[in-house]
Amino acid sequence: MRVIIIGAGIGGTSAAIALARLGHDVHVYDQIRENRPVGAALSLWPNGVKVLNWLGLGDEVAALGGRMDYMAYVDGLDGDEMCRFSLDPVTQQTGQRAYPVARADLQALLMDTVGADRIHLGMRMTGISEADDEVTVAFEDGSSAQADLVIGADGARSLTREYVLGTPTERRYSGYTNFNGLVPADPRISPIDQWTTYVGEGKRVSVMPVAGDRFYFFFDVPQPSGIPYDRSEGVAPLREAFAGWSEGVQVLLDAIDPTASLNRVEIWDIDPFHTWTRGRVVLLGDSAHNTAPDIGQGACSALEDSFVLGLVFATTTLGVADALRRYEAARTARAGDLVLRARKRAAETHGFDPETTAAWYAGLRQETGENVIRGIVGNIVDSPVTIGGLLS
Repeated sequence: MRVIIIGAGIGGTSAAIALARLGHDVHVYDQIRENRPVGAALSLWPNGVKVLNWLGLGDEVAALGGRMDYMAYVDGLDGDEMCRFSLDPVTQQTGQRAYPVARADLQALLMDTVGADRIHLGMRMTGISEADDEVTVAFEDGSSAQADLVIGADGARSLTREYVLGTPTERRYSGYTNFNGLVPADPRISPIDQWTTYVGEGKRVSVMPVAGDRFYFFFDVPQPSGIPYDRSEGVAPLREAFAGWSEGVQVLLDAIDPTASLNRVEIWDIDPFHTWTRGRVVLLGDSAHNTAPDIGQGACSALEDSFVLGLVFATTTLGVADALRRYEAARTARAGDLVLRARKRAAETHGFDPETTAAWYAGLRQETGENVIRGIVGNIVDSPVTIGGLLS
């Protein structure tokens, strides 16, 4: 097939690799002009890593991933450790380590694997039309391209989604703003082999190790949407929101270079929906299941999409529309469930119901790791890359 993919993010490039391995002629178009991903890093839980292993990138991804052996929660105000436990049970139960990775590093790996000759940047899509078993994609520069299949991996504000559904989709504000970036690893903030999360007042500060002796950090600040922010403000809003918090948080704030690595993102999601395909056009990644990052499954879910899409085209022979319907049937319930799980988790941790969040804090002080591990593995157990009977 001739395949056009709109969007050169994690989902789009992984789908390109999967379909190119089957011999299809794949080209990726994106409106960006250079590889500058939104967000500093991401969590690759075992279900996402397994897809990358399947794509032949296991060694490269392992080299990009941070060594995350432990997990801990810390009282953000007084610095007391609430709980700490090994993440090895996740590895043992799933058969694969988790890897936090810098998003730019993973994006570069995927784009290099697709090949520069098949990625076309600076190409903003303006429309899609279908006729005579062919799809035409129009671009802002007046050019167009034809294909047998178009995959819309064009993100939360997807134009492809509007074509598939026939109407724009309303996004839902998750109630908080996320600041994130990368800093040099520092044991005063967290042990360098540990995912540490400071909690208090419905806010969160978290650090994860990534390759290159760096920490990926994020701050969650519950607040209304639309609050103005200028990059020249740097970390000032964070110093205000986390004034009086413990030494580890203050060391982290001091380490941030806002001119080099500080992103501010309002967190939105979209109610799950189950129409992902129209004719020879299909949705993948955030265009199909835009989610809050509260369970770390956004990128993993996009990778699962690519895995299933590759499988249906490798194993079915009744045509493009049939394969897309099978992909849709296999993915919408699972992806929608992860969106709702993340939404529920966001409400629990961000103080939207103060009693619920206070109960969560109290539970963390009694946590042995068993409940948290169960939750992490529970997000993975129904993944399409899970082999029945081998996850317990």
